[in-house]
Amino acid sequence: MTPQEMVERALELSTNDGCVVLVDEGSTANLRFAGNTLTTNGVARSSRLTVISVAGQGVGVVSRAAVRDEQLAEVVAAADAAARQARPAEDARPLVEGLPASPDWDAEPRPTDIGVFEGFAPALGEAFSAAEAGGRRLYGFAEHSLTSTFVGTSTGVRLRHDQPTGRLELNAKSADLKRSAWTGVSTEDFTDVDVAALDSSLARRLEWAKTRVDLPAGRYETLLPPSAVADLMIYLFWSAGARDALDGRSVFAKPGGGTRVGERLATLPVSLSSDPGAAGIACAPFVTAHASSRDSSVFDNGLPLRPTDWIKDGRLDALLQTRYSAELSGLPVTPGIDNLIMSVPSGGPALDDMIASTRRGLLVTCLWYIRVVDPQTLLVTGLTRDGVYLVEHGEVVGEVNNFRFNESPVDLLGRLTEVGGSERTLPREWNDYFQRTIMPAVRVPDFNMSTVSQAS
Repeated sequence: MTPQEMVERALELSTNDGCVVLVDEGSTANLRFAGNTLTTNGVARSSRLTVISVAGQGVGVVSRAAVRDEQLAEVVAAADAAARQARPAEDARPLVEGLPASPDWDAEPRPTDIGVFEGFAPALGEAFSAAEAGGRRLYGFAEHSLTSTFVGTSTGVRLRHDQPTGRLELNAKSADLKRSAWTGVSTEDFTDVDVAALDSSLARRLEWAKTRVDLPAGRYETLLPPSAVADLMIYLFWSAGARDALDGRSVFAKPGGGTRVGERLATLPVSLSSDPGAAGIACAPFVTAHASSRDSSVFDNGLPLRPTDWIKDGRLDALLQTRYSAELSGLPVTPGIDNLIMSVPSGGPALDDMIASTRRGLLVTCLWYIRVVDPQTLLVTGLTRDGVYLVEHGEVVGEVNNFRFNESPVDLLGRLTEVGGSERTLPREWNDYFQRTIMPAVRVPDFNMSTVSQAS
């Protein structure tokens, strides 16, 4: 049974008032390497069926992997039964209708395979040779996935999206394994990955690390590259739910009630936006909600997504909204979108130029283990990793010990003194969940390195 046939059959089998069926057909190819040697490679396939049944205002959701044809009726019956037994859902709304079907609805899913690395693998081999000659060891992995999502509803919606997702994580270590540097990129198909350039940047950072400088905890002028900015802005984005703001549970809650939409968050004209059609980071142009939460609703499945400014020219412009929360807030319906872009209107300098104009400060190449401390201010804590460097008079003079930091991404926006040019990047901490980002480097005059960390 094809995914499309599974959608149609499941809709026919449901006996309740309404039904939404999602089928995700996925495939993944990967290469893994260590010590300048390819270690493993492989390809995997996956399939998941989600049936969302509606009985009155009750909803039942059943999601299972690798459902065989003869199991389909059982899954639908379970969802129907759960809906009939459920309490009324507060986000219950009429299912989306009146949308034209995707023009490629009937096409077969397109799986990825190991051939996606055809041009990349030889370049990786050349990087291994260069690293070996330079006394470096390269570790990491390359992964490419392609997921076809089919959404069908009892109201006639038939939508389909094919999502390619690729990432490369590359870690370089000195021969004695005492120095380490990380970089990563996201890509749709690996044809645009310059492995040699990535290895060269890591080699430069390992050279910087030959000189060690120990510094105490404190507030430092700090340059954050696009990857680190992505990790912080993703957390801000995930925390920007309208429901939490309306309930006074987040940094976006307005004292006395309501939300902070319209308030200025940044002194510089910073914008944070999402666009399903953004070149290189395109994502699904409609809502695909496998379950309801405070920030998403299964009743919104199929709802069209449009370019959305979350922050515009420094002001909070929108929060994550379902149709239900939009009715509560009186704000437009702005569902979450699976990419994120930060920029300033006139662009900005490259990171190397920002380093050159730094009198004294830190260059923090990546962050990890980011966790929230206080949702009311969005104070988060985390650690630096794989390279913190001291910049003096426009030059990197050595590697610094790692730190634990305590900062709020929202508060940081109001303290930025420089924003660089935006570029496609890969977050370090969150790339298992969110990979499509375009971010700038930023300068923070007083980044809070709260304690020295022994992490390496």
